[in-house]
Amino acid sequence: MAKNMNNLLKQAQQMQQKMATLQKELETRELEVSAGGGMVKIKITGKQELLSIKIDKECVDPNDVSTLEELVLTAVNQAVKESQTMVSSAMSKVTGGLSIPGMF
Repeated sequence: MAKNMNNLLKQAQQMQQKMATLQKELETRELEVSAGGGMVKIKITGKQELLSIKIDKECVDPNDVSTLEELVLTAVNQAVKESQTMVSSAMSKVTGGLSIPGMF
């Protein structure tokens, strides 16, 4: 019984180390997402930090700010969603599908 418990603890420590390594990797992994046919492009990390927002000059119209606002909002929301999906997918490979609170 003690041997099984030691093996279980060892496995938990190995999983914890793998998760810490993966977490660092995901912090630097980048995604680029676009909206409006590429008129607005967002770059985001696996830590959900925005790195850049690029806006095509053609969609900058002082008489139609609301369209630009909508494109930016759509692109940011999509970037965050895709980043979260990337993180969840990578973490589930390490944890075997277990959901562990506090990971990103």
